[in-house]
Amino acid sequence: EVQLVETGGGLVQAGGSLRLSCAASGFTLDDYAIGWLRQAPGKEREGVVCLSTYDRRTYYSDSAKGRFTISSDNARNTVYLQMNNLKPDDTAVYYCAVGRRYYCSGYGPDDFGSWGQGTQVTVSS
Repeated sequence: EVQLVETGGGLVQAGGSLRLSCAASGFTLDDYAIGWLRQAPGKEREGVVCLSTYDRRTYYSDSAKGRFTISSDNARNTVYLQMNNLKPDDTAVYYCAVGRRYYCSGYGPDDFGSWGQGTQVTVSS
């Protein structure tokens, strides 16, 4: 059974940083693309980033480019999202998600098959 447990969310001021972690079990990171989604209050879930673990290629949303960095520790089956220069618009629940394939076909919600319970990120102005 695929399980994804996100941690690391919290309250931060604009311009600050947070590092989210995602502990994965029930599958091996080597075999699937992995990424992050987010959902802000009153908005649809949107893609943030996808990482093709087999070739290490990454695909970021425009809002995440240059500020967010995804990484993985495949030995620990753990994925990270380093978020810098956070903005109030980044306020959302962030979800770790497993891709439908071993490569990234995109980074939108439809490109992922499972996700965790999420962790809340709140950025104050």
